[in-house]
Amino acid sequence: MGGTRKLATSFVAPGPCGVAVRDRLKHLTPQDEGVLRAVGAHQGTLASRDLKTRCADGLEHGSQTWASRKRELTRVSSSRIAGAITKATHDQWALARRCQAAYIQNLAAGIRTLRHRLSLPLGTPGTKRAAGGYRSKNEWFRKSRRLASLEARHTAAVGDWQAGRVRVVRGGKRLLNTRHHLTQAGLTEDEWRQRWEAERWFLAADGESGKRFGNETIRVTPDGEISIKLPVPLAHLANTRHGRYTLTATVAFAHRGAEWADRITANRAVAYRIHLDTQRGRWYLTASWQHPVVKTIPLETARARGMVGVDTNADHFAAYLLDRHGNPVGDPHRFPYDLSGTAGHRDAQIRHALAQLINWSRCAGVAAIGIEDLDFTSEKTREKHGRRKRFRQLISGMPTGKLKARLVSMAAEHGLSVVAVDPAYTSVWGAQHWQKPLATPHRKMSRHDAAGIAIGRRAPGHPVRRRTAPPPHDRSDRAGHRTAQAGPGARGREGTRPPATDWPPGGPSPSGKRKRETSASNTVRDAPSTHQWVQDSLMCTG
Repeated sequence: MGGTRKLATSFVAPGPCGVAVRDRLKHLTPQDEGVLRAVGAHQGTLASRDLKTRCADGLEHGSQTWASRKRELTRVSSSRIAGAITKATHDQWALARRCQAAYIQNLAAGIRTLRHRLSLPLGTPGTKRAAGGYRSKNEWFRKSRRLASLEARHTAAVGDWQAGRVRVVRGGKRLLNTRHHLTQAGLTEDEWRQRWEAERWFLAADGESGKRFGNETIRVTPDGEISIKLPVPLAHLANTRHGRYTLTATVAFAHRGAEWADRITANRAVAYRIHLDTQRGRWYLTASWQHPVVKTIPLETARARGMVGVDTNADHFAAYLLDRHGNPVGDPHRFPYDLSGTAGHRDAQIRHALAQLINWSRCAGVAAIGIEDLDFTSEKTREKHGRRKRFRQLISGMPTGKLKARLVSMAAEHGLSVVAVDPAYTSVWGAQHWQKPLATPHRKMSRHDAAGIAIGRRAPGHPVRRRTAPPPHDRSDRAGHRTAQAGPGARGREGTRPPATDWPPGGPSPSGKRKRETSASNTVRDAPSTHQWVQDSLMCTG
C-alpha cells in the first residue's frame, strides 16, 4: 500500500441548523390572488434592481454601500422588506461567487489533463493514476483545439474573478434558456411567461424575535390567519388597519405544527415565504426557523452501540450492520431507488430509500450511520474520463450533496448520528478482504456489500482488512494476538482455536492410545465388525 494516498480522518457530521414546513393556501379569492401577485411583482422588481446594483459594486461592496441600498429600498417598501431583499441579494451574489470559483477549478483540471495527454506520444497506454496518449492524429488535433478553447475560457473566468464580476439570473438560467426551446419543453409562450414571472416574484419575510408572532411583515396567528404588511405604493389595497391585508385562507401545519405554535406563541422568530406553483395553480406558504447549535457527539460515543456502513450507488444503498468491534453481523441489506425521471420523482425516491435505511438502523439498535463523504467535482470532467460518457452521466446524476444533507436531517430526527468517511479504496479493499469470506450458498455478497463493511469499519477507526500480519516468531500467539477485530481487553474476542483432537493431525494421542480399536480386515465381508468406539478422557467437556 505504499502508493496509496493518505486517508482523511472520519468525523461526525454536524446536525441540521434549521427546519422548514409547508402548507397549501386553500380557498383564496380572486382578490387575494390579485393582491399576492401585485405585492410579489412589486417586490420582485425591487429585488432585481438591488441585485443589479450589488453586481455593479463588485469587490467594492461594504457596509456603507449595503446601508445605502437599504435606504433606497425603504422609501418604496418598508425597512423590514428592504432588509429581507438586501440579505437575499447578498446570499445570491455570494452563491454565484462560489460557483465561479468551482468553475475555474473545473477548467484548470481539464487543462492539466489535456496538456498531459497531448505531451505523450500517440498510443501511449495509460495507468490507473493518469490517462495515456491519444490514439490518432485526428483526435490529438481536436483535443489541441479544445485545449485552446478551455484556456481562453479559463482566462476570461479568472479575469471576472479578479474584477469581482458575477453573472446571475433572477428566475434561473435554466428557465431562461427554456424560452428558446419551448417545443422540447412542452410549453407555450404564455405558460413560460407565467412561470418566469412567478419565479421572479419576491414574497418572503425574515423573522424577528420579540415581535408579535415572530414576524411583522407576514404574520400568521395560532389559528392560521395570514396577514401581510403591504409596501407603501400598494397601501390602498389594505383591508385591515395599519396597511395590512388579511387573506381568507388559513394554514394548519400538519408536520411540526406543535413546534411552530410554541415558537409564535413565545414571539420567537419565524420566516415565511409565499410562492405559486404555476403547473398546479396552487399557492403555498413555507415557514422556517433555526435550531440552536447542537454539539456533535464524540466519535467514541457514536460507535459505542455499533455502526451501519452504507455504500452509495447509482441505484441502491448497500448497508451492513457491524458491532462495536467492527465485526459484520447478519446479512447485507439493500435499499433500491430510481434516479430517472423528473427531479420530484428522484427526490421522492431518495427520501423513501433513506427512510427505509433509518428505520432499519433504529431497529438494529445502533447510534450512528457511516457513509462516504462523496464529492465528484473533479471526477466527472470530460477530460478525465474521455469517451466514458455513460459513466460521467452516472456520477453526475448522483445527488451527493442533497443526499448527505437529507440524510443528516432525517437521521437527526431519530437520534442517529452520521459519520462521514474518506471514500478512497472502500470498494477495492472491501472486495479484497470481505466479499469472499462472507459469501455462502445462502448469502450472496456483492462488491457494494463488502464496501459497506469497509465504510462501517473505517468510520469508528478500525482497519478495513480482517487480520494483521502473522506473528514474527512462529504460528503461536506469543508475540501478540493475530486478529485486528477487537482489542486485547475485549471479552469474547477471537482466540487461538486448538484442534478438535487436542494433538497434531496424524500424531499419537497424549495417552498413546488410539481412539478406535483395530478392526478385522474388510476383505472378510461375512465376518462381523469387531471395532468399537473408545471415548478419550480429554474429549470429555462435562
